[in-house]
Amino acid sequence: MIKQVRLGKTDLYVNPIGLGTNAVGGHNIYPNLIEETGKDVVRAAISNGINFLDTAYIYGPERSEELIGEVLEETGNRKEIIIATKGAHKLVDGKIIFDNSPAFLKNEVEKSLRRLKTDYIDLYYIHFPDDKTPKDEAVGALKELKDQGKIRAIGVSNFSIEQLKEANKDGYVDVLQSEYNLFKREAEKELLPYTKEKNISFVPYFPLAAGLLGGKYTKETTFKDGRSKNPLFQGDAFIQNLEKVELVREIALKKEAEVAHVVLAWYLTRDSIDALIPGAKQPEQVKRNLATLAVHLTPEEIKQIDDIFQA
Repeated sequence: MIKQVRLGKTDLYVNPIGLGTNAVGGHNIYPNLIEETGKDVVRAAISNGINFLDTAYIYGPERSEELIGEVLEETGNRKEIIIATKGAHKLVDGKIIFDNSPAFLKNEVEKSLRRLKTDYIDLYYIHFPDDKTPKDEAVGALKELKDQGKIRAIGVSNFSIEQLKEANKDGYVDVLQSEYNLFKREAEKELLPYTKEKNISFVPYFPLAAGLLGGKYTKETTFKDGRSKNPLFQGDAFIQNLEKVELVREIALKKEAEVAHVVLAWYLTRDSIDALIPGAKQPEQVKRNLATLAVHLTPEEIKQIDDIFQA
């Protein structure tokens, strides 16, 4: 039996290993996705005890929510699953802009409810901040929906510390989703201390740094996608980053674990990081991600990993 954890101050209890679903129907993110495989990924998650599914309007767009809704309808266990979704993207004259206005957010929640085939969403995030709506007003709109029972918890994503403080002026923010991994630790300066102080759960995205922290790459690996322009993957920096990953591999080998699982387990030792949402394109990956829960790091190992990536 997997021990569930509480997300911050909410009444949501989740498996610490969730599922990020941008590869479930996310045709605008990954080319050549097979929708039935995406549904199999969701089915594999649910049948293996993962109850925390993270999606968004923009994954598809719309299609990820629709496919998850189909699986939940088919499995009939909606009440056991914690669904997180996000909104803020708006198409205007063929361009995407962000909108946090109360009217827009309320309308987006209604659309997500229909796509997900449900009458409530467990966690709804403002996906990106816009540059005009006061953040406490935006969150206030979600609080109204929470009071109506349409959502159970309020999240914000990609907010700066200033935006987060404004959003949380009335103490309504339950979860922050933001970029954080061992190579990108800026969140440790202000965001993580604030979320700890306010009992806000911090859900990191890109936890494996586009696969770099997965331990699968070598100096000879070449990239033809967005990673080819990512500074982490270029020149001497790439070589140095691989050397750091190899130091983690030494810990992983002692534990007979994969590098990725040791890295993910390290995040779960951080204050206010209650759960992770690694993605998966195949059902087998979902099962592998769960191996993270079998990795137990000693205080010495936790400090060792911390030190490797402080350098």
